[in-house]
Amino acid sequence: MQTNFSKNQLADAQTRESEKILRTCVHCGFCTATCPTYLLLGDELDSPRGRIYLIKDMLEGGKPATAEVVKHIDRCLSCLSCMTTCPSGVHYMHLVDHARAHIEATYRRSWSDRLLRGVLARVLPYPRLFRLALGAALLGKPVRGMVGKLPGIGARLAAMLDLAPARLPARSSMSFPQVVHSRLPAARKRRRVALLTGCAQPVLKPQINEATIRLLTRAGIDVVMAPGEGCCGALVHHMGREAEALAFARRNVDAWLREIDGEGLDAILITASGCGTTIKDYGHMLREDPVYAAKAARVAALAKDITEYLAGIELGFGLRATGHVVAYHSACSMQHGQQIRDEPKRLLTQAGFKVKDVPEGHICCGSAGTYNIMQPEIAGKLRARKVKNIERTKPQIIATGNIGCITQLAKGTALPIVHTVELLDWAAGGPIPPDLAAAGFAAGRSAATVAPS
Repeated sequence: MQTNFSKNQLADAQTRESEKILRTCVHCGFCTATCPTYLLLGDELDSPRGRIYLIKDMLEGGKPATAEVVKHIDRCLSCLSCMTTCPSGVHYMHLVDHARAHIEATYRRSWSDRLLRGVLARVLPYPRLFRLALGAALLGKPVRGMVGKLPGIGARLAAMLDLAPARLPARSSMSFPQVVHSRLPAARKRRRVALLTGCAQPVLKPQINEATIRLLTRAGIDVVMAPGEGCCGALVHHMGREAEALAFARRNVDAWLREIDGEGLDAILITASGCGTTIKDYGHMLREDPVYAAKAARVAALAKDITEYLAGIELGFGLRATGHVVAYHSACSMQHGQQIRDEPKRLLTQAGFKVKDVPEGHICCGSAGTYNIMQPEIAGKLRARKVKNIERTKPQIIATGNIGCITQLAKGTALPIVHTVELLDWAAGGPIPPDLAAAGFAAGRSAATVAPS
């Protein structure tokens, strides 16, 4: 694609990066075949190619964002299926990130948009506030019908209430800074890793990190929840709130570098693939920061999804066969964002599960961070399409690697949905995942209780 940016424009690092990305696009249109919004809406401007034209025109002309541009960029899920499909290697993720930051800086949204986006940015990244908000949502569920009729904001508030769980799990002792030591003798210990505690996940599903810690310590690995780490920044990053996203990134870089330069870390593990995609991108996000560029690159190089890490080590203990049929839903941030496809399925198969591939597995379920709140109609259609394809495989269990997908899909099916690592822990002798127990699965034998240092 030919571009016409001025020298002054190209003096800006983000514009310079976007110009390089735009030049790689050859207008082939392969991306339209795998774009969820184009498949649903049939509008060229709701395809990656169409959005690229809009972004190019906006950035090249130095124009403030218009309502038309905002509408189509907001409809983008950032599922990154287009990047997997693209034969030219167009890095759409960084381009749309720049577009969102430009929109945030130049466009005045409606009062309802500003209110909702502000609340989400100030609540979701903070576990205590998020827990309080979910408590309020439980009180609001009985008046969901009335809330949904509010002008401008009703449909999205109703979507928030729909996504809120019927009950909140108790706080986990594994959600606080600490070191959980391996159960093996010190002479047999092999590694020391950090585990991202996260923000939404420990509130909604604390059992995911608990299962991860049991699995790792059983394999002879010490697990660190580093003091000072917090939200990865993905939620605000995809809203275009760049300064807030970078502040989260710097905080985590500092927290993990203290561990890296202290007792050392072999890896930084993430159990929410949406977070993993962002943390692996810290080096790019902070590339122009003279203080943090090299530090962020060190942290990003150590970041791994939990299944990516487990697939590369000898677990050192047996997994018991279960024979249960599992449909593996590959989150977009896993298969497109991180290019991790076979490892989770291979681990589940080795653990004795019968793993089924989901038809149209490359198409998003509609979760996409806060997308299922901000664009509930499109998200609902994508969820229905995904659930239909999952149920075609006739599974007993759905497994995935992202808390957003778990929350989204749970509203569309009666099948139990668990994190991949919960099944691996169960197969290795850990307790049955709570969602499977609630669905009537047999418990089997349990692992010993994990005790922090």
